[in-house]
Amino acid sequence: MRPNPSQRVASRSLAASGQAPARTPVEAGEPYPPISGRPQDGVVTSLPEQKRPTPRSPRAALEPEQVTVPTRRSRRTRNPLVIVGNAIFTLLILVVIAGGVAFAVGKTRFEAPGPLDREKAVNIPSRLGILDIADLLRREGVIDEHPMIFLGGVIALKARADLKSGEYVFSRKASVRDVVETMVEGKVVQHAVTLPEGLTSEQIVRRLLESDVLTGNIKDIPREGSLLPESYRFARGTPREQVIQRMQREQKRALQEIWERRVSDLPVRSPEQLVILASIIEKETSKPDERTRVAAIFVNRLKQRKRLESDPTIIYGLVGGKGTLGHPITRSEKETPTPYNTYMIDGLPPGPIANPGRASLEAAANPARTKEMFFVADGTGGHVFAETYDQHLRNVAKLRALEHADRSSAAATSFQPEDATAGARPILPAAPKAQPKRNPTATPAAPSAATNANAKKQ
Repeated sequence: MRPNPSQRVASRSLAASGQAPARTPVEAGEPYPPISGRPQDGVVTSLPEQKRPTPRSPRAALEPEQVTVPTRRSRRTRNPLVIVGNAIFTLLILVVIAGGVAFAVGKTRFEAPGPLDREKAVNIPSRLGILDIADLLRREGVIDEHPMIFLGGVIALKARADLKSGEYVFSRKASVRDVVETMVEGKVVQHAVTLPEGLTSEQIVRRLLESDVLTGNIKDIPREGSLLPESYRFARGTPREQVIQRMQREQKRALQEIWERRVSDLPVRSPEQLVILASIIEKETSKPDERTRVAAIFVNRLKQRKRLESDPTIIYGLVGGKGTLGHPITRSEKETPTPYNTYMIDGLPPGPIANPGRASLEAAANPARTKEMFFVADGTGGHVFAETYDQHLRNVAKLRALEHADRSSAAATSFQPEDATAGARPILPAAPKAQPKRNPTATPAAPSAATNANAKKQ
């Protein structure tokens, strides 16, 4: 609707005074002004008059038409617990980020190759802490990382309670992870402890005490014949009492197995008597192919109720567990009565004279099927066997001839004329040969004495 002249005059006066002109309400029933600005009902309106802006004073132009009133923060947002929670949450995020970075770096260093250029054995004592173990490995040059890398790896692998002490061989370029896994698996170095057959219990204890691999003491000397001499493997630091216990268990197991496989006509009544017989066999010969024949001779003599007449029983009766006399057996020693002297007693001695090995136990339980009754040393470390006494005397005579020839050869070698030594290097006398092992029959110093001594067996 077009304003009348009086309305225009009022608007201009308001504009001059700096006040905004009041809007004229549209009266009811009047149509709204056209949107498109086209002339309506034949009324033509000029374009400058429609787009003319309402003049405003500079002050009114600078003032905002509408100011947004700021809203107040909620009480929940201003709560101290919320503020602390936000701080903690932010801190946790930072910790997670830092932890992830540290884990990535630590994992890389944990699995990086180590400084070793060759294998190295290191002994880890018991009761060391994780950081102490790491320091020891750093000093030994096994690892070059910070001890915290070692500690972190142990924790990551959940192996704090699984690290085992002992002596380990760490491979070349072993990483910290390899070192930890080796200790967790307990791959300690196994040292061989070899105890020869035929030693007495006292001699075995002495050897164990001399070993620098084992630890601890041995309270009591084990019963003779209760240990099984073999090659055992033990970790460094194994108590000596534990070694003794293992040897006893192995002896019981082997004895039980062999006793169950013995021949039916064996003239021994118990496993203990089998050990006694095996100990005599063990001391008489060290050759594997002779054991069953020596066993057969002793078994045949037991069946015929003949004395065994074994020289090693004389020695044990005189010195006990010490093992050796230090000199050849004399006639007086042979005639000295002891509970073990089988020249003086019938049957088996009261106990073993040594700790026999598995092979001698087998030979005692399953001797050869022969009629041989005698044997004598042949001068080369072995023996010759005979079924009859006459054959045995001939074998003794051969042994004496060999011994006499050796003594004559040694005497001839040691004698050199004065003119023969001129300009020549002096020849030292030959060392005397060790006395050959005697036989279960008496082998005296002279053939005539041998005949008299062996006549007791007939």
